[in-house]
Amino acid sequence: MTQLQHPIGSPFSAASTAADIVSGIDLSGKTAIVTGGHSGIGLETVRALAGAGARVIVPARDPDRATAALAGISNVEIDRLDLADAASVAAFGQRVVESGRSIDILINGAGIMAAPLSRDIDGHENQFATNHLGHFRLTAALWPALMRNGDARVIAVSSRGHQIAGIDFDDIDFLERPYDKWLAYGQSKTANALFALSLDKRGQAAGVRAFSLHPGQVLTGLARHLSEEEIAGFDARDEHGNLRVDPARGMKTVQQAAATAVWAATSPQLQGLGGVYCEDCEIAAINTAEAGRKGVAPWAADPVLAERLWLISEAMAGVSIA
Repeated sequence: MTQLQHPIGSPFSAASTAADIVSGIDLSGKTAIVTGGHSGIGLETVRALAGAGARVIVPARDPDRATAALAGISNVEIDRLDLADAASVAAFGQRVVESGRSIDILINGAGIMAAPLSRDIDGHENQFATNHLGHFRLTAALWPALMRNGDARVIAVSSRGHQIAGIDFDDIDFLERPYDKWLAYGQSKTANALFALSLDKRGQAAGVRAFSLHPGQVLTGLARHLSEEEIAGFDARDEHGNLRVDPARGMKTVQQAAATAVWAATSPQLQGLGGVYCEDCEIAAINTAEAGRKGVAPWAADPVLAERLWLISEAMAGVSIA
């Protein structure tokens, strides 16, 4: 596993907000892309980056809905993108690359969680296809724009849910084993972390560094497939029905949950680093204890597994990064 996977003494904490992270940081002249940027944690991520001066592109399957959600935030533009549609991803990437702009920050934040079994047009299980393969294609499509300035960061929003499961390389798509929505989600979040590890290896010479992260536990639209009983099991609400906010236990506001992605995308402390999993605005330690605790599981920080997944993903997605 990567030797860089250890804390570096960040001045921020689990309680820090995205606004705290960009205080004093000037992103003027930089361009960012944030998938999932029109709702929940992604919206707060966009707000922080744009507020620090970055031009932020928010690709969305429903541009009208995204425009309404982002109304009032300056320095934002909306474009059309359906991560589940390979042609849509390629077209979006082509528009960005042909515009001549460099992309300085790419935050791959869109996703689905614990969804019923469905498959993409190629037959791949949809949580893996959306959370991982869609962003794999997107990053490949944007690669020329990411390399232009020689100093870019790609952020893969994973989750502590990666601790549920590693990659079942013998049956990624649940063709033989019974479908379990949580195993599928955990596998897709492990894929996000391994993607960042292998991408960083490929991008380092061109100045493109990659990071993955757990944002924190917050009840957003991501939980739309969960029953009230499942939500109750996460202890997300207090006895009065209000959302719990206890950053030390991982329960955050959306502003706090957006902080780690913004930190990974902008922190000067991370200059020269990459390929690591972050949590609470810090590089996380390896967790060899139990699921549900802070840190990254060994299987999500293993470069051998990352390379194996990368080669499989190239074949599944039909794209590669030159």
